[in-house]
Amino acid sequence: MSRAKAPKASSTAETIPLAIARSSLGDERQALALSTDLSLPYLGVACPKDTLHVNALLFLDENGLCLQVAGKNAPGPVRAEFVTGKMGYRREHGGGSGQLVARAVGLQKAKAGLHVLDATAGLGQDAFVLASLGCRVSLFERNPVIHALLADGLARAALSVDCAPIIARMTLQSGSSIDWLRNVATGNDDDENSVQGAAADVIYLDPMFPHREKSALVKKEMQVFRTVVGDDDDSEALLEAALAAARYRVVVKRPRKAPAISTAEPGTRIEGKSSRYDIYPIRALPR
Repeated sequence: MSRAKAPKASSTAETIPLAIARSSLGDERQALALSTDLSLPYLGVACPKDTLHVNALLFLDENGLCLQVAGKNAPGPVRAEFVTGKMGYRREHGGGSGQLVARAVGLQKAKAGLHVLDATAGLGQDAFVLASLGCRVSLFERNPVIHALLADGLARAALSVDCAPIIARMTLQSGSSIDWLRNVATGNDDDENSVQGAAADVIYLDPMFPHREKSALVKKEMQVFRTVVGDDDDSEALLEAALAAARYRVVVKRPRKAPAISTAEPGTRIEGKSSRYDIYPIRALPR
């Protein structure tokens, strides 16, 4: 039986910024589809540590899709994972509505289910926490590589008996959240990426920033992310669009000692050990 031919990687000595590869147990059809959709070269079966002519790989193995820096001594893979690991433990043993992100969104005050729009979803971890607490969450991730990681994680989690009801409250959108928010603010919400309702109850922002802390998380996730994403240099415009579209409040996650996104001071803050949440209230939450 003949197989579809994959796009060939460059044969020159130049380093490829990003490519698709898989282990022997990775899904070849998914790898080929990603190569086509993202216009990235497909290397076939490869070992990330031995792949020296590529900076990073979107890598498919038996555990799904991950982002992996290539070469020896590279940090481990980063993937959207909700069933096991840190998020699985948090789902089973988390602090409920007392968690900082839940308090910032207002779940201790609003007893009715809120519609939260996570405008910078990343790997979807905060969105998953909010959905596990009963929120309906719309997720936007504009970077196509991170969007692919998140879509893969949500699809795998939807197959879990424990996670399926939570994933059912999460909707991943494509495109730019700024465009959608501006459409809402101007009353032009007929875009194909629109979600139900004129605006979200709460809009949640966690933009990328120049991170200088040296925790294990930063060394792994943030370092790998920056090979693909970089910093969000339009965070002020995103906050402005969010303030014009949110129904009750906008919440911005920041490093604890970092300045606010813009000159507009938040109404209040909730601080943790390493992060804080700047809250911009618009009107009182429904009780």
